[in-house]
Amino acid sequence: MTRYLRLSIMTIGAALSMTAGLAAAGDTVSADKILDALKPKPGATRGLSTGPQQPVDATAKAKETSFVDTLRNRKTRSLSLGERQEIAELAATKPKIDLEIQFDYNSADISKNSVSAVQELGKALSDASLKGSTFVVAGHTDAIGGEAYNQDLSERRADTIKKYLTEKYGLAGSNLVTVGYGKTRPKDPNAPMDPTNRRVQVVNMDTKTAAK
Repeated sequence: MTRYLRLSIMTIGAALSMTAGLAAAGDTVSADKILDALKPKPGATRGLSTGPQQPVDATAKAKETSFVDTLRNRKTRSLSLGERQEIAELAATKPKIDLEIQFDYNSADISKNSVSAVQELGKALSDASLKGSTFVVAGHTDAIGGEAYNQDLSERRADTIKKYLTEKYGLAGSNLVTVGYGKTRPKDPNAPMDPTNRRVQVVNMDTKTAAK
């Protein structure tokens, strides 16, 4: 059976419903919708992101920025379990969107019918309003298959999205942090094998670089 990786982003996949942060299977989320979901907003995060943004004091913000800086230009497989957990905790309060992106069977190659979805993401992240922001591209799988297999697959697919965005849209690789979670963080814990859990989450960490 063909395996898919769905992106519920920013938290860096989309089976997207306008109310639940997830679109109907096969839909391509437009660049405008992605941009709206990923833009930092004062107070509660609205639109397609999933969870309120909490105010952060200066000390906490500095610590967060320092941590994110250590992730720049790191290979996905170099991230420790603790680092992956910390990324997930930070991402929970950030603007994000889930995107449904299909890949070839047992592969990290983007399926032809999902190229347009990645292109829309590239257009959104290229917008001037997001210039210099740091984004997390997080790969997730369903619970079918072994833990090690799914972990590797989620990492490779997240890396594929990053490579596409840097090569096709000229985005700075240091501003795209990839992380794989395999099957450890299902979108629907009550149905771990459901296709909804196959996603790539894009998250705006709202950490500006000198390139801004």
